[in-house]
Amino acid sequence: MGSEYNRYRLSRMVMDGSFMELRQIRAFVVVADEASFTRAAARLNVVQSAVSAAVRNLERQVGFQLLERTTHHVKLTQAGRLFLPEARRTLAAAQEAQHVLEQLRGGLRGEVRLGLIQTPQHVVVNPAGLIANFRASHPGVTVSVQFAGSVQHAEDLRRRRLDIAFVALAPEATAGLELYVLKSEKMQLLCRNDRPMSGRDHVELAELVDEPFIETPVTWGNRLATDAAFARAGLSRRIAYEIGDVPSFVSLVKHGLGVAIVPMSFIDLQDEIRAVPLGADAPGRALSLAVPAGHLVSAPAMALLQVARDMHESRT
Repeated sequence: MGSEYNRYRLSRMVMDGSFMELRQIRAFVVVADEASFTRAAARLNVVQSAVSAAVRNLERQVGFQLLERTTHHVKLTQAGRLFLPEARRTLAAAQEAQHVLEQLRGGLRGEVRLGLIQTPQHVVVNPAGLIANFRASHPGVTVSVQFAGSVQHAEDLRRRRLDIAFVALAPEATAGLELYVLKSEKMQLLCRNDRPMSGRDHVELAELVDEPFIETPVTWGNRLATDAAFARAGLSRRIAYEIGDVPSFVSLVKHGLGVAIVPMSFIDLQDEIRAVPLGADAPGRALSLAVPAGHLVSAPAMALLQVARDMHESRT
């Protein structure tokens, strides 16, 4: 009963809200995300004392301690955990209201933070084409891009460091995200054409445990999907080389230094290499655009997602 009462009381405070300032709420949310006043200050581009003062004033106004502070870390109290989703909704609603008014003044404005991964150029919605089409429709919006692996993008979306991102993740890695799938496919074995397995109609994962593997970094969705497939099958394998550059990745396979498991849209096949289907345990990969689940998405991010949907639907 006490927890439900406190939840109701904190929710009403946010809805009532005239005594709170958005900067105080924003400071609290960023500290909660970063688990550090120092990192929060750097992210907000203010001095740490200003962040500390904003959170203290907020706690005084709501009548609850929201953060537990120690020498080495910061964590949410029970009241802080109840307050955090309401605070996020308040900030998202304020941002959305601002965007609505900006549109009335003559077009969408602001910034959208877009996460990019290595994607094949011939995919229906490629990043360069998406940004170009979006900028043509919304010249008042700045698109800032961040290049990383899918796993890092997923974490940055959950922590609200990105607004929208290209990701290629297995279903078990998509918690906390809403996805618009652009392309789904099974992954295949990539090997030199002089390997005995290159002429087979399919290969099972169990036949590959002694092969040296060329792999992408652990932050890439392809790697996550392949690792998960071997784990589900109760198998282990040997990673001979780990590389994050697609042409170099293919070159290592071409020169006989190992085999790889890849989505075929990822690779342009050459004379020296072959793609062989995998059996029932083949990992899958879905190239998607992702936004954080459970939050209001900013108007610029929604506009970017809509441009992507229009491109996808017009070409499929």
